[in-house]
Amino acid sequence: MTWSSALKDTARAGLTVERTTLEPLVAVRGACGVAIVIGVLLAFGSPALAVSSAFGAFASGLATFQRSWRPRPILALAVAAGLGVSTFLGYLAAFSHPVFVTLLAVWTLLAGMAWAIGPVSGLIATQTVAVMLVTVTLPTSVAGAAQHGALIVFGGLVQAALIVLFPIRPWGRQRDVLADALAAEADYARRLRHDPVAPFDPQPLMDARHAAELTPRQARSRPRQLAGPRGVAERLRPVLAALADPVLGAPPEGPERDRARELLGAAASVLDAVARAIRTGKPVRLSPETMATLEVPADGPRLNGAARRSALRLMALLADVVDASDEPVKPTRPTTPEERRHLLRPTVPRLVPVALRALRREATWSSAIARHAVRVSAVACTGYVLGTALPLGHGYWAPMTSVMVMRPDFAQTYQRGIARFAGTLVGVFIGAGIAALAHPGRYVCAGLAVLCVGLLYLLMQSGYFVVSACIGAYVVFLLGIVGEAWSQTVQARLALTLLGGLLAMAAYALFPVWETTKLRDRLGDWLRTTGDYTLAVLAAHARPADRRPRRVREALLDCRAARLEWEEAAARAQKEPVRHRGISRSAERASEAALITMGRVTMLMEAHLPDREAEPSPSAEQFANALRIALPAAVEAVRVRDALDWSKPRAALATWQEKEGDEGVAVRASELLMDALEELGEALSPGTKGKNRAKRRG
Repeated sequence: MTWSSALKDTARAGLTVERTTLEPLVAVRGACGVAIVIGVLLAFGSPALAVSSAFGAFASGLATFQRSWRPRPILALAVAAGLGVSTFLGYLAAFSHPVFVTLLAVWTLLAGMAWAIGPVSGLIATQTVAVMLVTVTLPTSVAGAAQHGALIVFGGLVQAALIVLFPIRPWGRQRDVLADALAAEADYARRLRHDPVAPFDPQPLMDARHAAELTPRQARSRPRQLAGPRGVAERLRPVLAALADPVLGAPPEGPERDRARELLGAAASVLDAVARAIRTGKPVRLSPETMATLEVPADGPRLNGAARRSALRLMALLADVVDASDEPVKPTRPTTPEERRHLLRPTVPRLVPVALRALRREATWSSAIARHAVRVSAVACTGYVLGTALPLGHGYWAPMTSVMVMRPDFAQTYQRGIARFAGTLVGVFIGAGIAALAHPGRYVCAGLAVLCVGLLYLLMQSGYFVVSACIGAYVVFLLGIVGEAWSQTVQARLALTLLGGLLAMAAYALFPVWETTKLRDRLGDWLRTTGDYTLAVLAAHARPADRRPRRVREALLDCRAARLEWEEAAARAQKEPVRHRGISRSAERASEAALITMGRVTMLMEAHLPDREAEPSPSAEQFANALRIALPAAVEAVRVRDALDWSKPRAALATWQEKEGDEGVAVRASELLMDALEELGEALSPGTKGKNRAKRRG
């Protein structure tokens, strides 16, 4: 993609306004927190203090809308604490311009590295940089610095208190995510009726798992409806695929296929009903036709062999998911030792070593996070120096714009930069127009500022363009509280916002970290984790008595995480203005399809794991050993652009087929698995295409 095409695409994406579900009561509650802080300080303090401290309530309320599964009051308090510390340090360093620039450089560098911990941590750290830039415009003493820091914390305390005193739809986000996962599986079941090898996006199941990770306090009050259905939904997906598969499940045509379609349709209806019940907290309601379909028919078309086992397993799992969600909501603790051990979210003190390990892992020159931290630190300092040198006033707006729009990847930085300027242009002109026509007083300006905050909270998911427009108008009215003329605000705000956006985009162009060059590494990671998942399942088939479900589960989670990283990297690379290096777009799509097929075939084998009492399979173990030996070399070949060699696993499979035939589920699935691996080799090494096809014919 050329630079002109990349800029055009990012501009279009940045200016897009998306339709989203609104939460008006939550928005009103957040706006009330800002109103309380401004009102109290206007009544008992000064307009300058009200304007300065309003940022604490505003930013704390903003953090509670982020996609985090921690309790909302904790997020508000965490942001308030960070803002209070940054405010205090900013005031202490404000006496000297060089000292403050040094502090800004160090603090911004640490804030940039906070993205290594997670996106929410990165956003919170960004807010602390912004408040440091804002508050240093008011010179004060050390005691005054402590006072301003305390007022910032007060805003966060108000937001946290409102969330506790006026809870709105408790556990609503967790309910929505779990319901989305079940609805995604219902859609998957419907698509399998017409396309037996339909793809499935595991992202909803991954989100549901993250939402199920709880703090000890949350675990004591979690509704029962959120405790059981997720685990059953995880086990449902391979059973649905196994029933629909034309090789390992029902035949492609005939009465058995018709029966499989009926069961898949009934499964979709049940999953949709459970999703609605969980989303609303009400009992599950099923139609008599659906219940009749999920019974074993006395006569008529029947399923045989592996398809029959899948159907019986499906009926049992659907009954489990209904039973797990069709009871009154009541408090409960984690229901199994596995949930207690794996799904409890660590407390904040226990997150410290985790965060330190993440920072050490990303503290390398090749890391996108580390380069982002260096980039944003340099831009913030440059923007602050230029902004204060210009005779416009409010010089902090330039570096604050840069900090707020910059992200570790190219597309988000440019999208947000364009959206920030365009949204600010709209918001400032709307705010200035109202101020010019109505000439509002101090308290009217405060009310209009709170209204802008409420609209921001309400429309936050509509896009950064809308958010920037609300912030632009909010700043006009907020500065109107201290009596600043709107004409000066418009001129300075637009000029410095443009300067900050240009600095951010120029910095990424001069010091980039392109995802395109890392695609082969991401693909290699995905192949490695998918191979580990395959080996774990094959080990259970080879030695049923020694099978380890936990190992299979952990390997599956690693495979999903690697797939998500690949998909995110491929999406970012597609928007970058660089030529593909090492992998073409067609090879990228073919490789992705091959690895998705590999994961799907492994999932089918997992759906048909033998009982512990079953006889071991030496041939399956030999095939697994051959694949285990070939896998590391194949992963390295993907990274360094060499040809992939699957000859030894193919030979082991041929020996297996000679000994046991082609009737077993494991051996038939292994044939599909080898086809997928050889298609991966053909995609990455087109010259081997004819050779691999000749081998398969032979």
